[in-house]
Amino acid sequence: MKPPNGRAPARSRIHGLVPLLLPVALGLADAFLVNGARPGLELGVSLAAALALLVRRRWPVAVLVVTLLGIYVGYIWFAPLIALYTVASRRAGTGWAVAGAVALATAHYVPYPLDGFAPSFGRQDVLDVLDSCAQGAAPAVFGRWTRTRRQLHERVQELTATRHREAELLAERAVTVERARLAREMHDVVAHQVSLISVQAGALRATCRDDGSRDLAETVRELAVKTLTELRHMVGALRSGSGTGTGTAPQPRLVDLPVLTRESGLDVTLDLDPELESPAALPEAVERAAYRTVQEALTNVRKHAPGAVVRVAVRLGGAGGAGRQLAVEVRNGPPAAAPEPQEYPEGGHGLLGLRERALLLGGACHAGPTEDDGFLLSASFPTAC
Repeated sequence: MKPPNGRAPARSRIHGLVPLLLPVALGLADAFLVNGARPGLELGVSLAAALALLVRRRWPVAVLVVTLLGIYVGYIWFAPLIALYTVASRRAGTGWAVAGAVALATAHYVPYPLDGFAPSFGRQDVLDVLDSCAQGAAPAVFGRWTRTRRQLHERVQELTATRHREAELLAERAVTVERARLAREMHDVVAHQVSLISVQAGALRATCRDDGSRDLAETVRELAVKTLTELRHMVGALRSGSGTGTGTAPQPRLVDLPVLTRESGLDVTLDLDPELESPAALPEAVERAAYRTVQEALTNVRKHAPGAVVRVAVRLGGAGGAGRQLAVEVRNGPPAAAPEPQEYPEGGHGLLGLRERALLLGGACHAGPTEDDGFLLSASFPTAC
């Protein structure tokens, strides 16, 4: 498999050298064919003009001057034509192309040496002038045409890139409009239902005489109010198009875990690392992912293992620095009794969402049953995100 990989760069280098060396080869052949192989001023100037084409792309005007000496002294053709074409195609203004064409026509018309040169208006002299003008104008016109074509190609590429960018902006705008529509529907549908739950729970608390039922109704009301607060924050995030949201509700952090476990209605033991008890101990994304992991696990326990004993452990591990890991483990035992059939909304995406969130942060998430008929949900997140 190595030869193909080696041939491709070599082939590209050869393709890049051919346009550079081919004009030089034509100029050298022209010099020897016109002036022969005998050393002399004409051959020396012609060879210098041909070799100067090696740097025509970097110094086009200087190379044109050298090649004009070649056509005037050595009467060569290829080197000055190529040099003038390079000047016309690489210089921005048309003045260089016009000046080069006039200089080339003059060098072609005026002989070397000047002995016996007597211009006239005879037929042959007129033909020589026209031939010289054609020789000077052709490479200049072709060079300007090449430059114009290249500029048009670049302009077309710019217009294409602009069109693509406009299409992306239109797509982003469509996504923003759709996001706002979803936010309105979420607020109108979900918020209405949760508000009814909160109102009904408050009414039940006010009319209930049993202390246990009253406390349970108050818990339901508080959870409904908290759900409404988070829902408004998510609606603000959908409308703004960012992950931070525009609502006033702060995002949950690890310091909120004691409140979450206490209000879960389960027998939960929380083992929270002392380093994590301070606000903003870790990056916000890591703390929020850990919080959502515990929240989802407690929700699943309430659904599928009511009455089970739950142990939540959130610990920092690793040697320190960038290698530290935040480990989250939620383990529950078997349910106290067989769960009664309940009609829950269709889901199944909670654990999948936790895995995706962990992978996005560079961590991992695993879930599965334990030997004592319980369940274990564990996740790890790098602390340097």
